Formats: sequence, C-alpha cells, structure tokens
Amino acid sequence: MTSSSAARPSPAALVRDYLLLGGALALVCQWMVVRALPLPLPGLWDTLLPGLAIFGAAALLSWGAELAQLEISQTLAIAFLALVAVLPEYAVDMLLAWKAGKEPHYIALAAANMTGSNRLLIGMGWPAVLLAYWLVTRKQAIAVAHGQRLELFTLLVATLYAFLIPFKGTFSIVDTVCLLALFAWYIRRASQVEHAEHGGLAGPPERLALLPRTWRQLVTVGLFVVPAVGIFLAAEPFAEGLLHHARAFGVEEFILIQWLAPLASESPEFVVAIVFALRGNATAGLGTLISSKVNQWTLLVGMLPLVYSISGGHLQPMPLDARQIEEVFLTAAQSVMALVVLANMSFGWGEAALLFLLFILQFFFPTPEVRLWLGALYLGVAALYLCRRQGRQALGALLRSGWASRPGH
Repeated sequence: MTSSSAARPSPAALVRDYLLLGGALALVCQWMVVRALPLPLPGLWDTLLPGLAIFGAAALLSWGAELAQLEISQTLAIAFLALVAVLPEYAVDMLLAWKAGKEPHYIALAAANMTGSNRLLIGMGWPAVLLAYWLVTRKQAIAVAHGQRLELFTLLVATLYAFLIPFKGTFSIVDTVCLLALFAWYIRRASQVEHAEHGGLAGPPERLALLPRTWRQLVTVGLFVVPAVGIFLAAEPFAEGLLHHARAFGVEEFILIQWLAPLASESPEFVVAIVFALRGNATAGLGTLISSKVNQWTLLVGMLPLVYSISGGHLQPMPLDARQIEEVFLTAAQSVMALVVLANMSFGWGEAALLFLLFILQFFFPTPEVRLWLGALYLGVAALYLCRRQGRQALGALLRSGWASRPGH
C-alpha cells in the first residue's frame, strides 16, 4: 500500500492537524515528566494526569496504526493493528488481572473494566457514528462492508461462547485457549480475504503520510513507542487513583473502573470513527468499532485468566461473584442483539435507538434484577428480529459467508 497523492491541504488544516498531534504528544509526555522528577500531585491530579496520558496515548496509537498500513504487508498489518486496537484497554485490564492474582478484591474490577469497555463500543460508539453520518448526509442508515462478514461471524462465535462463562462462574485457562484460538483463526482468515480499500487517512495521519518515506517510517515507530511507554507508566497510577478517590468520595469502585477507565482509553477510537463518518465514510467508521469489538471479545477476555494465573503462580480459574456473572451475561446479551440487527449489513436509526436506550437504561436502574431483565430484553429483541423471515435469512447468510470467507469473497 502506498501513500496517495492527496491535494495540498490548506494552511488552516495543517495547523489544526499538527496542533492535534502536538496536543496528544504533550498529554503523554507530561506524565513522563511527572514520573521522572517526581512531582507531588495534590487532590485529583494524581488520577487526572495519568488518565489524560492514556487518552493521548490512545490517540497516538490510532494515528500510528493508520500510518502503519502504508508500510507493512496486509497480513502483518491485520495482526498488528488488531493488537494495537486493544492496547490501552488491555493495559488497564491486565494490570487489574495481575493484581487480582495476589489480591482477590481486584477480580471484580478486572471484570468491570472488560464488560464496560465492550458495552460502550456497541451502546454508545455505534449510534454515535450513525448520528455523525446523518448530520453531514441526512442518510438514515449505514451500509456495513460485506468484507466485514468475517468480523461479524467471529463476534457471533465469541458471543455464544461467552454465555458459557456465567454458567461456569469462572474465567479459566480453557477460556484462554478457546478465545485465543478463535482470535488466531480470525487473523488467519482475515489475512486471506480481499478487503475493500481503506477509507482513507484523516486528520494527522493524512499529513504525516506526505512525509518522505524514511521520515514517515521513523514517525510511525515513534507513534507506537512513545504511547506504549506512556501507557506503561500511567496504567497503574490511573487505576489506583480511581480506586482511591472512589473510596474518598463514597463512589462505588466498580462503577468508576467499569465506565470512567474505558472512556479514557476508548474516546480517541470513537473520535477516529466519528471523523470517518463526518467525512461521509461511515462504513469505515462503523467497521473500525466492529473490529475493535472482535479484538476485545476474544483477545482481551482470553488474556484475563492467563495473566491472573501467572500472577498467582499456578494455573487457577478466576472466580466470578454474582454481580460479575450478571455483567458478563448482560454484555453477551447486548452483543447478540447487536449482531442480529446488523446481520442484514445495514445499521439504521431504529437499531441505533434501541441499542442506545437499552444501554442508558442500566444507569437508571443499577440493580441485579434489572441487569438480568435487561439482558433478557436484549435477547427478546433479538428473538423478535429472528421471528421475521428477513431476519433469519440475513443471519443465515452471515453464518454461511463468515465461515466460507476466502480470497476474493
């Protein structure tokens, strides 16, 4: 893949994009400076600053991932970008899983961050892309790229497997083996499928792609190295700061880890998807979030029990309490409904409104009974879609094409 010869950008666009790049870099570097000196931080600053560093790192990684597509083979790009997509969430979740191997209290928090990040992608991310697309085109639906049937099929298999976890009541090494094997199968199949052309670079990557190749390669490496170091330095202070301030203000730790931590790490990814939609390429924007959901539901979930076992010093299942079981069930149920409504390869206002409203509902009624009923409601809506002939045909086509994905299809 080579850089396109884009039209010369306006001075205002250049200034905007380089300011974005400089701002993200500053957010990461400020925390490196704080850790190197070190500086005393009063009040909430010990949580806010590492959180901003993770936000900036996630933005740099997303831009680096776009630039990397100009430098490496398609097969390597797919595997590499899949890993990059979940790195910020991965860092926080793996930290919590590691601590859980030594302090059981952290088990609930690891599950909280995982379920929160997964539900945010579908409940807020997908509707936000459609809203942005409608604002610029007034079109009522997004067409899903047919090349992403493989992602949807993989997500369906992972979701069906996820329903076993509440019945077992644990995350185990068996889950690691199954989910990582599914992820490896997905990467192998994805490397063989001819995907449509990428939606084009947007924002800072569009400017950096115009650099001479040697300089562009150096910048691409820097866009991975700098945020990786920043995330490594910021993940633990950010997570521990959230827990400390939750206790100080009487806020439930589970809630902050479940929603605030994923928001910090996933916001830049949402922004990239929304920028694609605002440029009229909502298919690429929605496709980005679908791929991220696959990565989180396989690679991220599969690594939790492995890291937990390594931290504990021996192979052991990661036990889940009643609330964590409910959260995993609710997350899997949301994924089922999302897949069923997307099986016809179109995402419209009705589907977006359903996903958003059901997502928001959990915050008004945060009780165990409501979580279970909400999960049942997700499954009920999916069943209603499948009661229609068109729904069954769409799901059947998804299953057939997802399994049979091969070069040229």
